[in-house]
Amino acid sequence: MVDVSNHELVPDHSVLDEEALEDVLEEYNIRKTDLPKIKRSDPALPDEATVGDVIQITRDSRTTDQAIVYRLVVE
Repeated sequence: MVDVSNHELVPDHSVLDEEALEDVLEEYNIRKTDLPKIKRSDPALPDEATVGDVIQITRDSRTTDQAIVYRLVVE
């Protein structure tokens, strides 16, 4: 089976630690549950991601060097 998370077109997905998560939530003045969702079964997620974690996705962007988005892992 192919590991899609290593494909060159899949952006970097990483689990956000609690300290960084608090900074993000404070910066955007939101709750964790307000974040867009990503299913735990998504093949691009890191193996260590569990339901309730927040994932930071870093994509290449045409207008900026990188675009960073956040997703809440759900079942």
